[in-house]
Amino acid sequence: MFFLIPGISLYTVVFGAASLLSSVIDRRGYFAHGCARAWSWLILKTTRVRVAVQGLERLTPGTTYIFVSNHQSHYDTPVIFSTLPFQLRIIAKESLARFPVLGWHLKRGGHLFVDRKHPDRAGILRRWRALVSEGLSLIIYAEGTRSSDGHVARFKAGSFLLAIQAGLPIVPLAVIGTRQVMPKGRLRAEPADVTLVIHDPIVPPSLDGPTTSDAKMLADRVHDIVAATVESRQFNSARAS
Repeated sequence: MFFLIPGISLYTVVFGAASLLSSVIDRRGYFAHGCARAWSWLILKTTRVRVAVQGLERLTPGTTYIFVSNHQSHYDTPVIFSTLPFQLRIIAKESLARFPVLGWHLKRGGHLFVDRKHPDRAGILRRWRALVSEGLSLIIYAEGTRSSDGHVARFKAGSFLLAIQAGLPIVPLAVIGTRQVMPKGRLRAEPADVTLVIHDPIVPPSLDGPTTSDAKMLADRVHDIVAATVESRQFNSARAS
């Protein structure tokens, strides 16, 4: 499907430019998010990726959430952005900020960048709270990187410590099937059916001084929910067929 690359590049440049221009007058990034949703929808349609959503009724419109998802493919983000009707911001590794167009869009759109080698937790929490105060929901890929085999790796606890401190409901997301579209290490996309499963929100414990141990317990709880869904839907169904 290499013949689709010019079209996808055009979508990226057009919507990236519109996003950058809008940031001059829309500092909250609402219009930029609309561009990201439109870009995601076009990418999925162009590459013939069909998305089924389950559990959307579990979410309350207007609520600020922290969405925690497994990560199998570059296509996870278009799937999530195109289907969740919330103002979403990503917590991304700092190196993405240096990418032309994409990095500019993310930076000007209010997305949160983290230096994984030298994380500034106080600064991250401060920026996190600023986003939350504007009613923006966050997306976290808690594995820290894309899975090479589709199985869900252990979730890193750092983001969950911040989630406890912020006191926001956490929504486990299971993305199933994007590895068939574009697995880690491959740039070619293939048509496929993808499912996004939205689980019930989890209210983190109210703690005056949450510890790393508290964060790990919450991370493991959310991981088990996501991993169980991925294993049953993606791998058991594949073995059965």
